[in-house]
Amino acid sequence: MWLSLREAWQTYRHPRVLTLLLFGFSAGLPFLLVFSTLSAWLTEDGVERATIGYFSWVGILFSIKVLWSPVVDQLRLPLLQRSLGQRRSWLLLAQFGIVLALWLMSQTSPSGHLERFAWLALLVAFCSATQDICIDAYRIESAPPELQGALAAAYIFGYRSAMLVAGAGAFYIAEFASWAVAYKIMAMVMLVGVATTLFIREPVIPSRESFAEHPGHWLKHAIVAPFVEFFQRFGLHAIVLLLFVSVYRISDITMGVMANPFYLEMGYSKIEIANVAKFFGFFMTIAGSAIGGIAVIKFGQYRCLFVGAVMVAGTNLLFALMAQQEPSTVWLALVISADNLSGGFANVAFIAYLSSLVSREFTATQYALFSSLMTLPGKFIGGFSGEVVDSVGYPVFFSYAAVLGVPAILLVVYLARWQQRQQ
Repeated sequence: MWLSLREAWQTYRHPRVLTLLLFGFSAGLPFLLVFSTLSAWLTEDGVERATIGYFSWVGILFSIKVLWSPVVDQLRLPLLQRSLGQRRSWLLLAQFGIVLALWLMSQTSPSGHLERFAWLALLVAFCSATQDICIDAYRIESAPPELQGALAAAYIFGYRSAMLVAGAGAFYIAEFASWAVAYKIMAMVMLVGVATTLFIREPVIPSRESFAEHPGHWLKHAIVAPFVEFFQRFGLHAIVLLLFVSVYRISDITMGVMANPFYLEMGYSKIEIANVAKFFGFFMTIAGSAIGGIAVIKFGQYRCLFVGAVMVAGTNLLFALMAQQEPSTVWLALVISADNLSGGFANVAFIAYLSSLVSREFTATQYALFSSLMTLPGKFIGGFSGEVVDSVGYPVFFSYAAVLGVPAILLVVYLARWQQRQQ
């Protein structure tokens, strides 16, 4: 039977769950500002569609954060470590970097200074990816495995709340003021994450030797050991796990690059996009996340992963149908509802699953490996999305994005059967 409302309330009011809600907000805000919201600014500033597609490669920094995650996981920051601890010191440094870079973006115009604008977007992405490393480690280290589904749901709730602010909020501000003003306000809103970092407690983590004391052993433990431990634990099956992680979100990430340009080129105004695609879509994502968080507890990870993968691929076909219709608020609301509901559900199931694969000794590094693989293929393929749309149009593009979701569905079935054999 489903959990009672009382049990669900007790789960979601846990202090760690509330903390992840705020950290989810801090993580979601900069992501959208270098992704779909940025693509809308570039579109209105007259930047070519192909260039907008390539601009999405800024997001690849989120996908290669595993390269510097061992440093974040193990290296002590000289001054901040003593007063804040390992996780909080890196969090604060990353969050201040995001605030600064967003503020500088608000002082720069894409049309006249595209190269400088791109470098600032890269800085936002780098600092945001570093923040993600810390938040993922904090989430796993701060609560037991049975609470991870609720933590993932709270994180996504906060994440999507931030996307509402950085999406609908930024569109509203841009409509009545300018994109520069919108980004300036977003820089100030990022202070929510800074405040959260300053007020929480540092999680209890295994003691770590310093680089200065034993540099050779430190490098081996920080960089080599996390990957060796993972392959020792799963053997050759680790390759299948990494393949699954790399394909699960290809479909929705590839589609997302061209979402806002698609809405604008279909003839929807910024207000319509804000009201339906951002504001209304937010509540559908929250509904999907909340359902997913409880479903993982009740039905297990593999069933939820399968349902989520099918839903995400299927909703891209709805976008293909929408592209062949006249602009209609009803169509927009229908497709956005399905897309956000399925995305929220699938993300909760996937985050909970990834958390179950991580060793607590190498939390940040191993989770960064998974989250990097999770987004890298989609980000890389998505960079060519502008070229694909120019060549074959939006209906074929969205159908192609749906087909990209098939491998994930097949691999979920395989992994579920493998897990049954192991048990």
